[in-house]
Amino acid sequence: MPISKAGRRRKVWNFDMSCTRIVIAATGSGVGKTSTAIALIRSLRRRGLRVQTFKVGPDFLDPTHLALVSDRPCYNLDGWMCGKDYVLDLFQRKTADADIAVIEGVMGLFDGASPENAEGSTAEIVRWLKAPVLLVTGAHGVARSMAATVKGFTTFEPGLTVAGVIANHCGSNRQAAWLTASLASALLPPLLGAIPRGAFPDLPSRHLGLVTASHQSLSATILDAFAGALEQHVRIDEIIRQAARAPTLHLQAGIAPAAPKAANSTVTIGIARDAAFHFYYPDNLETLQSQGARLVFFSPLGDSTLPECLDAVYLGGGYPEEYAAELSRNTGLLDSLRGFVARGGVLYAECGGMIYLSQGIETRAGARFSLAGILPFWTRMHAKRKALGYVEVTLTADTLWGQRGDVLRGHEFHYSEIVKPTPAGWKTAYQIRYQRKTAPIQEGFQRGRVLASYAHLHFASHPGAARSFVEFVRKGWDDPMNIVSNSTSGKEVRS
Repeated sequence: MPISKAGRRRKVWNFDMSCTRIVIAATGSGVGKTSTAIALIRSLRRRGLRVQTFKVGPDFLDPTHLALVSDRPCYNLDGWMCGKDYVLDLFQRKTADADIAVIEGVMGLFDGASPENAEGSTAEIVRWLKAPVLLVTGAHGVARSMAATVKGFTTFEPGLTVAGVIANHCGSNRQAAWLTASLASALLPPLLGAIPRGAFPDLPSRHLGLVTASHQSLSATILDAFAGALEQHVRIDEIIRQAARAPTLHLQAGIAPAAPKAANSTVTIGIARDAAFHFYYPDNLETLQSQGARLVFFSPLGDSTLPECLDAVYLGGGYPEEYAAELSRNTGLLDSLRGFVARGGVLYAECGGMIYLSQGIETRAGARFSLAGILPFWTRMHAKRKALGYVEVTLTADTLWGQRGDVLRGHEFHYSEIVKPTPAGWKTAYQIRYQRKTAPIQEGFQRGRVLASYAHLHFASHPGAARSFVEFVRKGWDDPMNIVSNSTSGKEVRS
């Protein structure tokens, strides 16, 4: 599925980059990658180091943990959605004032967008950044077999350097000694630590994965417990030494986006951000700012009206299903949103934001809560996941992202579905192709100046997208349509 080349031609420059960096990868999901990353970052910060974090892949949840513990925004490095030039640009810009970069991988080291190559995987990012790998493995029930696993990971693809191994969920000191000896006897990377079962605090989770990090779920005491466990059982100094040995990168990359133009903004975009809506790539928002947009944040949970003087509203994903009752009761904000659309305001919504714009949501328990009533359908939660994976979006109509035929990339991850859509007056503007399905679907619901979809788009997949969004808001349409005639009252409904 070739990505659109529109807007890809950019001026380039050469530079050398030397950044202390380490990638925390794993043999698979669930072996303790995120816990190890949290513990290492906290330990490095306790040493007074400025740590810049990154997360491989399209994840929204792990980055909240890495950002909280590092006290800096965490950025996603995704080769499939964004491409090599953008990944290198982003890494260079965000590490400029950091002492060390910690990159958490996704799933297993070689897992990504394809079963046949490294595209979208941690291994791809490792090669691009020439970064040493700290390989986290599960130690439960293994001894010498770990050496076979590590040997496979070190030899499966060229161009990777595994600097050391961490065995998580280790049962005893005797097992740790066996693991150390088995790796050494096979001339493999050394065991840098064996973390006992239960040494790390538990991280709370829900149906989409980990619960979004907060100072309540990750207090200073909990973070210190993570760091203390790692410092007791892992050779932190050796990890730092290996990270410092990362070679200088000789790069040729596109010019980075301009600095935010807040003082010269010509459009104001309201961004929904609270416990119910917070799935945004920070560099997406920064790119909007670089195109002249002023961002104003508001809470659909707590605010009674939209901020004044908005030209557009961006409703990201999140957990509206977890706060359905509260969102439904906040009729002031719902009325304000409907009025904004009726006046011709630009409204864009992704996934959870699309649920919020629907007639309402039916929870897994069967309760129904009415919401904005702007979109012509209800949504319903399921116990089983409905979608997970990368998507390629081809515009089948002109939209705020660009012209018909433009291609963007993103991903979907949701447990909800649309119930009996009745798109009177609405059109689909997207052809979405899923990697695991052969036939594309028509999606992206558009009417007037409203666009909503399940797809979480990364603007870097089509560099003109953010500029098109801002220009669309700035210029507007001559005939914005009043689309709230089918709205419900916004009051709570139970069945």
